[in-house]
Amino acid sequence: MELKIKAVHPKMGKDFPLPKFATPGSAAMDLLACIDSPVTLAPGARQTVPTGIAIALPSADYVALVFARSGLGIKQGVCLSNGVGVIDSDYRGEIAVGLVNLSDVSYTVQPGDRIAQLMVTPVVQPRVHLVPELDETERGVGGFGSTGR
Repeated sequence: MELKIKAVHPKMGKDFPLPKFATPGSAAMDLLACIDSPVTLAPGARQTVPTGIAIALPSADYVALVFARSGLGIKQGVCLSNGVGVIDSDYRGEIAVGLVNLSDVSYTVQPGDRIAQLMVTPVVQPRVHLVPELDETERGVGGFGSTGR
């Protein structure tokens, strides 16, 4: 499949590289902070950071998902403010990343920093059918922690 990327900021593709896979085994591409000056996130603060790109998925058969970078989240406590970003196939605006600083110290995002990762994956839109009962399983209605530690 082909993913069309449009640079919506003049720095993209020139000063900052376009998204790419870091290794042949990478499942997602890095998204960069397309900002002109550093942005500091105080502890507990949220900030939307532009990426400088827009994308065109080929059809409604695909979705782009924005995930936190594990190193940024684990080492710095900076994660996505909405958990996972969903880029629908018909969205053509700039991708922006909502970050939140969950740590107890300030964190500064520098221009060009890798702030999130973008994965493209197939979508299944099931037909919804209301039923009086669901199929039985071994687990049943057991919720959080019901399968052990």
